[in-house]
Amino acid sequence: MPAARPALRRAHPSSFTATTPRRSGMAVTLVHGTSFCVCDDDGEFGGALAEGTFYQDTRILSGWNLRFDGKPVEPITVQIPEPFQARFVGRAHSSEGEGESSLLVRRERYVGGGMREDLILRNYGRTRVACTVSFRVAADFADVFEVKAGRIRDKGHHAVEVTSSGLYLARYLDSTSRGVRITGVTLDGKHAKYSRDRVSFRVVVPPGEEWYASVTALPLIDGTPITPLFPRERPVELSGPAILTRRWREESPVLSYSENRTLATTLQRSREDLGALRMFDPEHPDDVGIAAGAPWFMALFGRDSLIASLMSLAVDPTLALGTVQTLARHQGTTVEPNSEEEPGRILHEVRFGADVSLALGGSHIYYGSIDATPLFVMLLGELSRWGIGKDRVEALLGHADRALEWIDRYGDRDGDGFVEYHRATDRGLANQGWKDSWDGINFADGTIAHSPIALCEVQGYVYAAFVARAELAESFGDHEGNRYWRSRAADLKRRFNERFWLPELGRYALGFDGEKRPIDSVTSNIGHCLWTGIIDDERAALVADSLLSPEMFTGWGIRTLSTAMGAYNPMSYHNGSVWPHDNAIIVAGLMRYGFVKHAQRVAVAVLDAAAAFDGRLPELMCGFDRSEYSTPVPYPTSCSPQAWASAAPIHLLRSLLRFQPSLPHRRLRISPALPKSFGALQIDDVPLGGSRISIQAKETKVRVGHLPTDIELIH
Repeated sequence: MPAARPALRRAHPSSFTATTPRRSGMAVTLVHGTSFCVCDDDGEFGGALAEGTFYQDTRILSGWNLRFDGKPVEPITVQIPEPFQARFVGRAHSSEGEGESSLLVRRERYVGGGMREDLILRNYGRTRVACTVSFRVAADFADVFEVKAGRIRDKGHHAVEVTSSGLYLARYLDSTSRGVRITGVTLDGKHAKYSRDRVSFRVVVPPGEEWYASVTALPLIDGTPITPLFPRERPVELSGPAILTRRWREESPVLSYSENRTLATTLQRSREDLGALRMFDPEHPDDVGIAAGAPWFMALFGRDSLIASLMSLAVDPTLALGTVQTLARHQGTTVEPNSEEEPGRILHEVRFGADVSLALGGSHIYYGSIDATPLFVMLLGELSRWGIGKDRVEALLGHADRALEWIDRYGDRDGDGFVEYHRATDRGLANQGWKDSWDGINFADGTIAHSPIALCEVQGYVYAAFVARAELAESFGDHEGNRYWRSRAADLKRRFNERFWLPELGRYALGFDGEKRPIDSVTSNIGHCLWTGIIDDERAALVADSLLSPEMFTGWGIRTLSTAMGAYNPMSYHNGSVWPHDNAIIVAGLMRYGFVKHAQRVAVAVLDAAAAFDGRLPELMCGFDRSEYSTPVPYPTSCSPQAWASAAPIHLLRSLLRFQPSLPHRRLRISPALPKSFGALQIDDVPLGGSRISIQAKETKVRVGHLPTDIELIH
């Protein structure tokens, strides 16, 4: 009995949404879930090390090159209709003596659970075109860590299987395998021809007509193929990724009016990118988390995911809820030195690669983060304030208490009342705060600080976690618990300001090293302490002025390290660069203490930088001064999109609006202090406690619409 023909469905042009054009020469990054693709702007990859298509931290395609009779396509343009889709348009090279080519080549690429590429040829000539079309493919199955580091190791056994129905490539390593099955079929059901390194079609296109084929690369995990997200028999607009993206846009807040084009573009881009970075757990489909960033961190990260989802509460609180619920399921239960797991501890990152030896701690889950655990409690407190639901909060209270137990038992290693870190394995991170590069924590003279290290901002997070737990106790009628945690918070704040303040220098210490010496460098970390409220009021002005000093403020944002410090390097990862999320946190802290002009200056600078990146803020920028370079200088390997960079503009706007919900008390405080350059704006469908409100604001004026009648509005 002959095999059934595939019901190949062609994507209809009317299904395409508004596109994002790309500048020539820029790399294209497509993402969905744990899949991503990095390629040149002509759709090709394989010529650069850090390119390819990845699935669950493994590069399933390291080479993908389209050829017409052995010749490459001449690129014309590339468009990005969706975060998971790219459209590459070009023309086939003409034969010698034929003049200009009349054969248009359009490649529609969809990334998610592997990759699908639809090829559409249109003959604009008066004679038929006959040629051999081939995709040259390669798969090294390198781990994402190897690709990022630029050191690919040839490990395991590679296998190639060629059949009449497809090309199968695989690598076997120890007891695991990763593979990819590549198949191609035309619109009329004819299968491609396969060899060890290519998929080919013999093509004839009559004048004025089109030819169509689809090629898919489907991952296999230990020999089992995954479920395709873009099956050929289903229209792309009805695929899972397309439906999820459409629903995200329909349910997210809308900036319906803005007099500031840069602000509007940046907020729109942030909303799109946060939607693209969502991760869905098939075992818990209602829990939606957020990946840290593309291309290298398409995985759940404790710190990154917590901060990004906290900053995104005004867009979708369920992102934060899903992040907390997912992290709670993986909360530490035992002491395991290699992975640095400890009871109550919140993980640092999750990895899926087959070669677990390449992951931090040699484990798929690594726990080496000093700040994810208090941030977990902080975020649960914020979810309660946003009215996520008392039953949902109550279900997570036990996890919050176990996190607080970890702070006391394991976080405070020596019983001095401060939380410090020291890695349990040489395969773990030496620095375990947000500046986790090996040289990220140093003294004023540039000397590297050695652990155990108690960072200033971590004490601030712990203080905020205590306050959050006190408020949670109050909301559940636990008056004794409320008093206890408020007392813990007050005591920590008092001791912090006594110990971390350096009177001879007139500033706070970055932290204390393993010998209890104050780390005296001037950094952005102290701005996080403004955010959490641990700074004494009488010293806050000194902190604010220091952050906006010429040594710290570049004109594009606040540096991670002062130019006066010995380790300053504007091109470094953590020692003089500018991070958008860091600045958004600092702006929130400045607003908390009433330094409105300072906050406005930083917010405007960061949004000016966003304009130079077409509205998409990168993970970080170099720390050169604005007077030196008229546009922000990109950091060479910065992630983009990156979750907390994408969330930063949203948090900046929330801070400047002074939008502070307290739904357990049925109150909403909003008292805007928008820069004049922002002009007037209106935001509709802002989620709040199960309802949707609208906000009209200009400078210090505000109107709130659709607020439930039982919620008191405080200006």
